[in-house]
Parts: sequence; C-alpha cells; structure tokens
Amino acid sequence: MHYVIVDVETTGGSPKQSKITEIAMYKYDGSQIIDELISLINPEQPIPEFIVRLTGITNHMVAEAPKFYELAKDILSFCDGCVFVAHNVGFDYGMLRHEFRSLGFDFRYPHLCTVRASRYVIPGHDSYSLGKLSNALGIQIDGRHRAGGDALATTKLFDLIYHIDPNQLSSFIQHEINPKKVNPKLDIEIVDELPTKAGVYRFYDEFNHLIYIGKSKNIKKRVEQHLSNNATKKGSIMMQEIARIEHHTTGSELIAMLLESELIKALKPKFNRQLRKSIFTYGLYDEPNEQGYLSLTVGLTSKSSAAPLTYFNSRKEAHEFIKNRGDQFGLCQKINGVYPTKDACFQYSIKQCEGACIGHEPAEIYNEKVNKLISSMSYEEDTFYIIDKGRSKMERSIIWIERGTYRGHGYAPFHFNSAPPEQWKRFIDLKDDNRDIRSIINLYLRKGEGFKLVRL
Repeated sequence: MHYVIVDVETTGGSPKQSKITEIAMYKYDGSQIIDELISLINPEQPIPEFIVRLTGITNHMVAEAPKFYELAKDILSFCDGCVFVAHNVGFDYGMLRHEFRSLGFDFRYPHLCTVRASRYVIPGHDSYSLGKLSNALGIQIDGRHRAGGDALATTKLFDLIYHIDPNQLSSFIQHEINPKKVNPKLDIEIVDELPTKAGVYRFYDEFNHLIYIGKSKNIKKRVEQHLSNNATKKGSIMMQEIARIEHHTTGSELIAMLLESELIKALKPKFNRQLRKSIFTYGLYDEPNEQGYLSLTVGLTSKSSAAPLTYFNSRKEAHEFIKNRGDQFGLCQKINGVYPTKDACFQYSIKQCEGACIGHEPAEIYNEKVNKLISSMSYEEDTFYIIDKGRSKMERSIIWIERGTYRGHGYAPFHFNSAPPEQWKRFIDLKDDNRDIRSIINLYLRKGEGFKLVRL
C-alpha cells in the first residue's frame, strides 16, 4: 500500500471561502519517499495580510503560479491508488475536495489523520500540533507553515508511527462512501456538509418515510459509517434505502441520547424497531447465591426479563465497574465473579474483604453493602441540574432532575448561572420520564466527566 502525505497552505481556514496557495505531496511506500509534487498555486483571490505574515506566501509569489485547474490532473495522477494522509486530515482533504468539486469532480480517497493516529500510537504528549509534536520527537521542520516543510515533517512523523504500529495504521484509515452503493436519490454532498458535533439525525427513504433515528457525538462520522455499512444484512439494506437525511445538533451528548429515545418511542421508525433490543446490550443484575449473598452479575439484556440495575455498552466495561465500585464498597471479588477461586479472594488476603467469600462475614451485613452500592447508582429523590455543552460557545445545555424524576432539558445563555438555580426552570422544555430515560441518565452520570452537577 502506498500513502500520499499532503499539506496545503490556503488563503483562510474555511474550504468554502478559501483557496489553496501552495501544495506539497510526498508519496511513501512504507519505507521511503518515492515521489514528490510541490507547487505554489495562484488562488485567484487576494491573500489576507495575516496569512502572508504566517506563511510568507505573498500575492506577488503566486501571481505567475499555475491555477488549481492546471495542476488538477497531476494531483489526481499522484494520488491514484494511495491513502491520503495529513496532519489534521479534515482540513487538507476538505480543501482538495472543495477545489475539485468546483471543477465538477468528486475527489474521494481513503484518508488517515496523523493527529488521531499519533494520539493512539505514541500517547502521553502534551500537544499533538505538528510543531510541538515534531519538536518533542526530534523532527526538524525546515519551513514551518510552508507546504513543503510541513508535509515533509508529517511524512517523517508518519514513518515513525507506521513502524511502531503492528497493524500499519490500517484501523485509522477512513474509507469514503461509494456513491454507487447508496440510493441514487441521496445527495452525497449533503453528507459532506453534516456537522461534526453531537446531535440527532433522521433517515428517510425515497417515499419520504422515516426509517431510522440515531444519535452521535459526531453526526457526520456516524452517518458516514451507516452509508458504508456492508457488514450486516440489515445495515446493507438500510444503507441502500436512505434517500434523505435530516439532522440537528444538541451540543450535549446526553441530550442527544434523551432526544433519540423520545423520538424513537413517538415515531417508531422501522429500522429502530428491528434494532431496539440492542440499544442496551448488557445489564447489571443482583442475584442471591446459594449461601444467600447478593452477587452482582452481568448479562445480555435481550436474554433477561428482569429490569437491570444499570446498563453497559460492553461486558468489559461492566466487569470493570463491578471491580472498581465493588472495591470501593468492600464487596467480595469472588462472589461477584471478578476473582474466580475455590478459596478466599485476593482482597481478603490484604484485608479489604471481610470474608464473605469463605462465610466469615454474615450475609445480612454483606448484603447491606451491596444495597448501598445499588443505592449510589440511582438518583432517586435527588434534585439537581446537569450543566453540559451547548450548541455553540455562547450557551450551555441544562438537564433538570427533580426528586429523582427527569423533568426535561433546555438551553441557556453562557452566563445564565449568575442567576439562582431556582430561576433556571424557565430554560427547561418539559419532557416525560420513563425507565429508558432513567437508564440513559444513570449511564451518563456514571461516566462522571465533561459536565457539571448542581444540586439543590
């Protein structure tokens, strides 16, 4: 597999309003650079002064340079059969997509972001900007904020992480939607314009029937996954039926989850009905063992008629919860299946378990601790607000819980909290509570990050 590592300099930061002033591309075969293409480009619009100061590229320098359409065939030929790589690939790839779109060509290649890949392959750095990361790794940049210098530094970075990762970074390659495999009435360009923020999206078929409602922290990325999903028969069928997409952002991931649940219950799209059981895959249950001790167990929600104490996205996540919270409340690892053994659990040997595993701790006393853990997982009788991200930097989202009941959510100006919490109710759009809503909120609160809790 070959990779083309790219950097572009532009007249601004928006693909819709900016043009490319310089491009550098290095072709890499997994061991070395085998070809390069570097050129100034006449953007056919003035270069702002602050961009001139940043890059050093002036209007005079690009006056006699080729225009983008004059280089287009060379760029396509250079990229043929390659994975497109860039540091913050969304920008460079987006600029080229827009430039080619203005020429009537759909520029689509599998692409990879060295920012995202670096965070995984070489974690622990304070910053993953190209300049700071290169400095930390001893990569010299000759010509910062010029396409040639930045692209060459990105190539050296890519070479480094390529040889560290045993899978050759294949898991980080994002594959483009194949227009031939989706509904011909779907406007693929609409997908390109979707926001990369949290929110809810809806799919309609060619007869304008609502067929699916979903939510995501990144609407665009999730929709693209749907439109590339050939892994299952249901996914493939739905992909081919999608003819129109609607969306709206929520800012808060929690509000997206709550709104998705509300809309699915009210509108019952056909693909959501088929997939309903898989929304909460694993549940946590409390069951007495033969000795009368309450044991916390993990099971598939689809195979249990009992209501779980809480939900998890994976079995691993559930087991980590049992271990960590069980240790916090002094529960026995053996009884909860964390430490399989015929004898006492490990925690007993270090005096963090009272011996329920070998019958030394009475079941009545042990079960009280289990019930305390269960009580801590619920917000019953609590009254509080969850303050989370808004749809813009100028607002915050608010979720209101009153005496353990979800009352609704809304949005408030950024400095709304200067008013007393009793007055925040005016921002709330009242909603109904139900078991799924409580499970969603419990799941979100359990994460314990990215939001603020204000208790009343």
